[in-house]
Formats: sequence, C-alpha cells, structure tokens
Amino acid sequence: MDVLIPLIIAVAVLAGVATFLRRQRERASEADPVEKSRKREPEPEPDALVRRAPVREFHVHGNEARVTFDVPLADEVDEILNELLVDEAIEVLRDKRHSLPIDDVTEVVAFAGMGEAREVGRAQLPSPGELPPPVTAEALKLSHIAKDPFAGQFETDHSVQFGTAVHVPTDDLGPLRDELKVPAGLERGLRAHGVDPETASGPDFVLGLLGLFDYSLSPQAEPETYIATKAGTRTFIRTVIHSPGTHPELDEAIIRRFSVEFGASGAERGILITDKYGPFLIHDVERIEPRIRFVTRERVQRFIDSMALG
Repeated sequence: MDVLIPLIIAVAVLAGVATFLRRQRERASEADPVEKSRKREPEPEPDALVRRAPVREFHVHGNEARVTFDVPLADEVDEILNELLVDEAIEVLRDKRHSLPIDDVTEVVAFAGMGEAREVGRAQLPSPGELPPPVTAEALKLSHIAKDPFAGQFETDHSVQFGTAVHVPTDDLGPLRDELKVPAGLERGLRAHGVDPETASGPDFVLGLLGLFDYSLSPQAEPETYIATKAGTRTFIRTVIHSPGTHPELDEAIIRRFSVEFGASGAERGILITDKYGPFLIHDVERIEPRIRFVTRERVQRFIDSMALG
C-alpha cells in the first residue's frame, strides 16, 4: 500500500502535465497562422458537372434522350457551339445511366436557349443503349489554349501601370459589351457556361471566365463575395455591379471595405471586379498590398487581351 499511493500520485501528475501541454499546443496552433493553414482542411474538388454546360432539363422520350441546356444562343447559328452541346448531352446521358434505364435509347438530342429552347443538334448512338467513348470536358475550357488572366493580374507590376480612367463621365454608363472586343472562341465558351456576353454585367462577364480556367467558385455568406480555388490557391472575390443612376466611379469606401474583407478571408489573393470606373486610390492599394487587384471598367478589355488566345 505504501508503494501504491506514490505511484497513483505520480500517474496523476503526469496526466496533468500531458493535459497542460496539449492545451498549450492547441492555443499556439490557434494563434499561429502558419499552423492554422496546415490544419485547414483541403478544398473539395469541384463537381465536374459544375464546370460543364448548365443543364435545365433531361428526360427520355421514346428512343430519344433529350437534354436542354441553359445556354444563351446568338442570333447567328454557331455550328461549333452546337456540336459541343451535342457532346455535352451525351456526357449528361452517361451520368444518368446509373439511375435510369437507357437500353432503348438510340439518339441523343440537345436543346439550348435561355428562354424558349430550340434544338441545336442530335447524335445517333452506336447501338441502343451503347454510348460512344467519353468526350473530355476540356472542349469547354480555355486553360489549355490561353493564359490564365486571373493569375496574370498578379504578375503585372501595378506600381508603374496606373490603369485607371483619365476621365470619368458624369452621365450614366452604357452597356459594357459596346466597349469590348471579344474573341469568338471566348464568346462561345461563355455561352457554353450559361453567360450571355451581349447582356452580362462586367462582374458576370469576368466571373463567367472562372469555369473556363478551371476555377471552383464558392459563394460566401456576405452577398456578392466568393472564394475561387485553383491548384490549392484561394482567391477572395468581391463584385460590384453598376446600377443605373448611381455614380459611375467605384466608391472609395467600398475599396477600403474590400481590403478589410480580403484580410479577414484568409485567401492568398483578392480581386474586386466591377463595371464601374476605378479611382486613383486603387493604384495606391495595389502598390501597398500586391496580393490585391482591381478589374474595373477600363481594365476589362486589357483583362481579355491578357489571355493571348490562340
């Protein structure tokens, strides 16, 4: 008994020390941003379908599998886009075959349009229920043929390039599309991802490019804010859409708020996207904080040109 009591006391002391050290490590890891980044769970891989043409409807009618896409169509027929959508429709059927019988399906029909959809093409299957080899999703991306404009923003030395409007008009702003020259391939890719280049705002236009360059976009709790993830790099994004009748220049209070939001987000870089003009302040912010960039109205065309599309 004389030996047992000191042994019990020693075990209790060791347990208390172990608990104290564990709590100290937990507190240190909470305070240490490096340790916190190590403990952060990896971002989930985006669903492949999210990066494909948006599907509105799917159903089997007789021997036809009909897929309707929420894809805005131009007035002129785009044969290349139509062929891409037929390929996409086959991939939709491939995903559905696990939950629906397709033994009698002999033809896949693709429809598209934001309002009333129209048929854009069809494809015969090799035999009833037999699908052709998978079509790679790269057909609806630009990452393999163009430079990533989002990453390119942070390769530019903004300390010597101002990139702000010399004169801000006092009247209301017209449609941004009227001021842009958009390559046909880029316009096709945006339409395939559900963005109409003819009517999209500046932020919608630029955000539409994210899917074309392999970014996964996650809306945040605060309205008009997102986290874009690619290859483990997280980008905090805030969008500011110009409303008719409001001042055409970005408010400086919004710029300062964005800087604070970016700092609190924990992201590696931050981009504010707007179809308003940028004041001189954005140059100062980019010079002081090189992890922040602004894509303002007068910079959107340069943003497009930076892709160096082949």
